[in-house]
Amino acid sequence: MRKRLQTRLTSQDAIKIYNSYDVVGDIAIIKVPNDNVENAKKAAAAVMAVYKNLKAVFVQVNAIQGEFRVRQLIHVGGENKTSTLHRESGCVFKVDVEKCYFSPRLSLERRRISELVKGEETVVNMFAGVGCFSIIIAKKASATKVYSIDINPNAVECMLENVRINRVYNRVFPLLGDSKEIVNSKLRHKADRVLMPLPEKALQYLPTALGALKPSGGWIHYYDCEHASRNEDPIEKTRQKVSAKLDALGITYDVSFSRIIRSTGPNWYQTVLDLQIKA
Repeated sequence: MRKRLQTRLTSQDAIKIYNSYDVVGDIAIIKVPNDNVENAKKAAAAVMAVYKNLKAVFVQVNAIQGEFRVRQLIHVGGENKTSTLHRESGCVFKVDVEKCYFSPRLSLERRRISELVKGEETVVNMFAGVGCFSIIIAKKASATKVYSIDINPNAVECMLENVRINRVYNRVFPLLGDSKEIVNSKLRHKADRVLMPLPEKALQYLPTALGALKPSGGWIHYYDCEHASRNEDPIEKTRQKVSAKLDALGITYDVSFSRIIRSTGPNWYQTVLDLQIKA
């Protein structure tokens, strides 16, 4: 696709678009330098020429923002529709790309987490979006129950539909509301494993995640975004931040695994720590 973009745009603009586009179902979301609408239309034509199944192309004009984690989109090609069906790990997900948070770039991470869940676990997903982590886990480990929380009603509406589509009715339980309130009122000491895939609130909500775990301990998958210069290690910065918080709370723990999931911008990285919390 990069070569096709370079036939329509400058090489520099083509590289920037190539490195920043996402395909969700039959919808592509691109970013264009300086929000150039004319370049966006040319890029949309190139993207649709490569991906024959695409029905729509949008330009993302701002970062994901707000409590509902949504982005502003401008339609530049194909049908003017924002709802689609996205396939991943043997599952099908209804996604409204304008009203809900979803990133196809987390597909490997979702699969990795699903492969860690064994037997009859109880999982709490504190920031579930349209339910991808939760449903993939439930499909891989059929005896597991996943309490799947999100504060965005549009995301929970899609999640309910995704539970139906993927036939995980008695395994994934969508819950609408703030995860701190829901955990404290309904899910304290119930979980073997807690997912926190919202870097912006992970540190603030870490005590809530600890409260969701059973008294015997369990696992927390902690996600963060770190700024790191060339001489800094983003994983080490995440570890230091989390260790300071857990040490202050008197928690015994091990960091069993860590990695950089992806780059999210110049010198910005999404990281994950797998925390084993001990009794």
